[in-house]
Amino acid sequence: MNQETLFISDLHIALEKPEITRRFLDFLSNRAPKADAVYILGDLFDAWIGDDDPSPPNPTIRKALKKLTDSGTRVFFQTGNRDFLLGQQFCAETGVGLLGDYAVINLQGVTTLLTHGDLLCTDDLPYQAFRIKSHSLAWQQSVLSKPLLLRLLAARWYRFRSYLHKRKKSQEIMDVNQDTVLEVMRGHNCLRLIHGHTHRPNVHNFVIDGKNAQRFVLAAWSKTAGEILSWNNGEFQREAI
Repeated sequence: MNQETLFISDLHIALEKPEITRRFLDFLSNRAPKADAVYILGDLFDAWIGDDDPSPPNPTIRKALKKLTDSGTRVFFQTGNRDFLLGQQFCAETGVGLLGDYAVINLQGVTTLLTHGDLLCTDDLPYQAFRIKSHSLAWQQSVLSKPLLLRLLAARWYRFRSYLHKRKKSQEIMDVNQDTVLEVMRGHNCLRLIHGHTHRPNVHNFVIDGKNAQRFVLAAWSKTAGEILSWNNGEFQREAI
């Protein structure tokens, strides 16, 4: 029985990025079915304005994910800072399991913590304040109650504003805070962490209370390249898509 587990994040799928959509659909059809489980750790979509949005390529993505889960491959989704409004309707239509902000799994014998990564960037105080507000039930209900067209326009404005704000921030502020990493890993009793968000793929080795620990950062996909983190037989491999 195949026990391979795959991890991806930060595809930022959007209508204006057809190359990434095609690459992801090819991944779902040809690579993902070979795995036992696929974990999508946030920002699969560049913006998600509600499960009722029929805009392309959303229906095609839904259909491809449903075909994959029907084939027996388990798929789990952790929302990111761009698609945090994705909800249970999407999961019901695709067969995907929705995870919380932090999820602890047994990854081939090792307790492993999964998260999108934005919660680890605690030096970015304005973003963390917005995150608290935008993840409140009242805020989300207010947004989702708006007409679809208004939500589409608001999402475009938000992406543009986010781009402007990032230009003003240093790379250090937008990266994870190591003290926060240590605190979170201790709190979940894990020595391995996998996340995305920062777009800085790497493997960081460090020590927690005298024990060796690792932090795996997933790569963002682009128009020209994609990458997955494959875990099989207790070993990991970065694989170009």
